[in-house]
Amino acid sequence: MASTLYIGLMSGTSLDGVDGVLADFSGRGIRTLEAAFTPFPAGLRAELMALQAASANELEREALAANALARCYAECVKTLATAAPGPVRAVAVHGQTIRHRPELGFTRQTNNPALLAELTGIDVIADFRSRDVAAGGQGAPLVPAFHEARFGKRNQVRVVVNIGGIGNISVLYGDGRVSGYDTGPGNVLMDLWIARHQGQAYDEDGAWAATGTVDASLLDLMLDEPYFRQPPPKSTGRDLFHADWLDAKLAQHPGLDPADVQATLTRLTAVTIARAIQAEANAQAVYVCGGGAYNGMLLRDLADALGGNIPVASTDTLGVAPNRVEALAFAWLGYRFLRRQPGNLPAVTGAAGPRILGALYPA
Repeated sequence: MASTLYIGLMSGTSLDGVDGVLADFSGRGIRTLEAAFTPFPAGLRAELMALQAASANELEREALAANALARCYAECVKTLATAAPGPVRAVAVHGQTIRHRPELGFTRQTNNPALLAELTGIDVIADFRSRDVAAGGQGAPLVPAFHEARFGKRNQVRVVVNIGGIGNISVLYGDGRVSGYDTGPGNVLMDLWIARHQGQAYDEDGAWAATGTVDASLLDLMLDEPYFRQPPPKSTGRDLFHADWLDAKLAQHPGLDPADVQATLTRLTAVTIARAIQAEANAQAVYVCGGGAYNGMLLRDLADALGGNIPVASTDTLGVAPNRVEALAFAWLGYRFLRRQPGNLPAVTGAAGPRILGALYPA
């Protein structure tokens, strides 16, 4: 009998490192057996950040970064495989998004899955988004199908919010229907701003934002971004929400205290997520995953933006730690791939139909 153990790897827009899980799909539900985190070396993080925009010699630089990334992935796999009670069937890896332009017909997750297979001796499944884009879809978000499988509850409207670098929602209607899309910036602008002013990778628990005051006029200016009015299906990333985008807004509001800007960016993330939820459904509960789930100030802002009458909690309450959800989702997509089952939801991504997602690199 084929092994039911899979490793899922996710390195997201926040560019902090690799989240990995060892998952079991033996028929007793979707179980996480072990989790691991491998931080990016500072040089690799800087290079992946630089590759988000056009630059000199970027083809060679991307190839070298992909090799370094595969070695980080392999380190995480080794940790997880050591804890496995049996052979691992496959490693399912998202790769690192450096371009996402579905309107032009492509999305690019840099990776070297062939090298990863060579380093680990385990089958690797990669490149999950391209097939959906080829079918006319956004290639994102891909997690709503997994959210329904793991978190859906009959006759209850639940919303799962993933707040990584970018925010996205999955609306689980309790009757089999699912909708979802990228809402806009998650942590990306907050992380950028605190790195610029305090040299920190992120605003732990939103402590710095909590010392500032939201600037209403700046918030209104940022909320005027056309992406927020664009109807779904839609997806976004650092291609839109980057330092130049933020600086252009701040140029119209000079002299603001940096802490007030941080408070306003935190509120921007909360308001755009709340508006997306309110536009989609009368949610009975909201569950947050991703790094943003550990930002208490952001969660308070989100609950307030939702009117204060919808419970907001982390996915911990549903049995999955917030920093494990996306890696577990890609392990599930790898499991679906090997069973020849589709992984996308056309109603979410806009693809022409259900598609089997991924590409196999045998060990």
